[in-house]
Amino acid sequence: MALDDLKIYQLAEDLEVQVHELTKKFPIDEKYRSVDQVRRSSSSSRSNIAEAYSRYAAADKIYRMHIARAETEETKRHLIASKRKGFCLAGEVDSIIDGYSQLVKGINGYVRFIRSQEIARQIK
Repeated sequence: MALDDLKIYQLAEDLEVQVHELTKKFPIDEKYRSVDQVRRSSSSSRSNIAEAYSRYAAADKIYRMHIARAETEETKRHLIASKRKGFCLAGEVDSIIDGYSQLVKGINGYVRFIRSQEIARQIK
């Protein structure tokens, strides 16, 4: 399986693009605050999934996935705060926030998969 076939990577990539498009509408004075923060955490979420995928050792993969999960949650929280500050409307951002909730669940599932694979490898 290639990285591009990994569902959580696809979701993270799609969400990153959606965040980028959404933040184009934020106030201009937020360019180096909210816009920069949410774009960076969104990008980091995707990047850490890619890095975890390319690691060989299960512990390395899990470590990177934990970072990806933290960045995913950070992005979600930035989006919630942006909605509360009035930078975007609920209709524009709620589905993206839900996507990040699904991504957290997917990352947790992938970590469980990695652990199960490692246990199976150790039993052999």
